Amino acid sequence: MPCSSIQRFQVRAPRSCKACFSSLLSPQAASPAEGRHVMAEAEVLAVAGSWVAAMLRSSTPLMMVTLGETLTQRVGIVNLGVEGQMLGGACVGFSAAAATGSPVLGFAAGAAAGLLLSLVHAALCLGCNANQIGSGIAVFTLGLGLSSFFGRGAIGGKVTGLDPLAGSGYVDVPLVGPILTQLTPIAPLAIVIVLVAGAWLYRTRTGLNWRIVGESFQTARALGIRPMLIQTQGILAGGLLSGFAGAILSVDYTQTWADEMTKGRGFVAVGLVIVARWNPFLVLPVTLLFGVCEAATLRLQATGLTLSPYLISCLPYVASVICVIVVSVREGRLGGMPAELASVFGRRS
Repeated sequence: MPCSSIQRFQVRAPRSCKACFSSLLSPQAASPAEGRHVMAEAEVLAVAGSWVAAMLRSSTPLMMVTLGETLTQRVGIVNLGVEGQMLGGACVGFSAAAATGSPVLGFAAGAAAGLLLSLVHAALCLGCNANQIGSGIAVFTLGLGLSSFFGRGAIGGKVTGLDPLAGSGYVDVPLVGPILTQLTPIAPLAIVIVLVAGAWLYRTRTGLNWRIVGESFQTARALGIRPMLIQTQGILAGGLLSGFAGAILSVDYTQTWADEMTKGRGFVAVGLVIVARWNPFLVLPVTLLFGVCEAATLRLQATGLTLSPYLISCLPYVASVICVIVVSVREGRLGGMPAELASVFGRRS
């Protein structure tokens, strides 16, 4: 081999290996622009994942209570007491979780509390033939009073909620990492419950019976259906889910108890039922919209915006009111309200 060739080999080989090795250790050094681009994409995905997690966490309690009220109204009953049922579920659920150390028992106790309060509404409306609006307000007042009285000693306490879907080792996974590390199994469980309820209502004979009762008592009786029993089941199902929603709020979302901590979510749910057109499947996107707005309020407050935090906190509720107004204006074209609900508002022809 010629000497010049040996020299070229000896000079080029070390330089080539060093460049290759350094590029493997530090690819950004070889391409700074590409490295910055990758880092920017990673930051965007991390922020997006955090937003999705915050949206799902904040919308889960509202998702459950809205689904419960949807099922109740599908059988021709309006329950304005869901706010009180949520408060009762939040208080009892938190107390049970704090006493036993089990969040699962807390969820069960909260659901049972909501169920018991809904029994009051069922007894007043179906047993005593009371006005549904007045009965709902009475249940709300009862739930508010009982939770405020018995929850005095638990104010400011803390409980341990469910573990997240994934450990901290997955936090750096793009987009999915923040979602898995911030969400607990309650959020996907709530989504599954909504989808199963919608499939049950529209794909089973029992669900058909519920819809028939909501449309016409006379038709239901002619078909051999017992409307009173179906309506009782609808009220109890709504109470169970609203109590569960309250327990989610205190045990899983905030992991604490505060007086009147639901902040009107039960009343918002009554309005969102209209936006969802009494359709369980539409409960999911409607409540996720509220969750996005609530997540936005938290982010805006964290940025130090000079606007009053009280005004910023109104954003989810303002969005809900706007949605209700828009849907109500188009009600004649969209339809969807069970016919028996018209009698509750004095609109029966």
